[in-house]
Amino acid sequence: MEDILNPPRVRIRRRGADKHPLILKAARELVAQSGFREAQMTVIADAAGIAIGTLYRYFPSKTELMVEVVKSTAQREVDVVAGIAMRDGSACEKLGAAAWTFASRALRGRRLAHALVAEPVEPEVEAARLTYHRALSRVFKTIIEQGVENHEFPTQNAAASADCIVGCLFEGLVAPLSNGAADASTSLSSHAASIITFCLRGVAGRMLTFPPMPAG
Repeated sequence: MEDILNPPRVRIRRRGADKHPLILKAARELVAQSGFREAQMTVIADAAGIAIGTLYRYFPSKTELMVEVVKSTAQREVDVVAGIAMRDGSACEKLGAAAWTFASRALRGRRLAHALVAEPVEPEVEAARLTYHRALSRVFKTIIEQGVENHEFPTQNAAASADCIVGCLFEGLVAPLSNGAADASTSLSSHAASIITFCLRGVAGRMLTFPPMPAG
């Protein structure tokens, strides 16, 4: 008869440390160095210090891993800009600061910024990038709506205006970063300020002086 006071011990199989954050970090750093195309699974596994089989247990395909890289990286960027939208201050100040922060972070991470916006990718990765575009547009839309409500900006379609800002930033700033322009810290910063001035003027309906603001 089984001893109910001393039941047989059940062996618990302990799992190893979660490699998910390590894999994402290694993949993101490789994309930041050379883009999506060159971030091969074997290279990512080596960078993460894990076996290729372990990598495939977490991400059965490179596409799935790249989708996760886009999602996690984009969410971080959206969170930074959204934090500015929640600050105190005028809508003009917040709109300029949010746009400048996005531009400044893109200038600091030129290769990663280009990958998140313009590099040719698989449809699944492109879908994740479009989600990023829409999330960023919603942040700008919120600021514009505040400006309209406070009579800082004229009545307008806030969603359309926000889409235009995102389009200006992506097409006007991020794409040229892939060309390896000389003196990026100077010429591209000035270019970014001009783009943001254009966006502010379009939203506000009048000329606004745009002073570069600290990056978030």
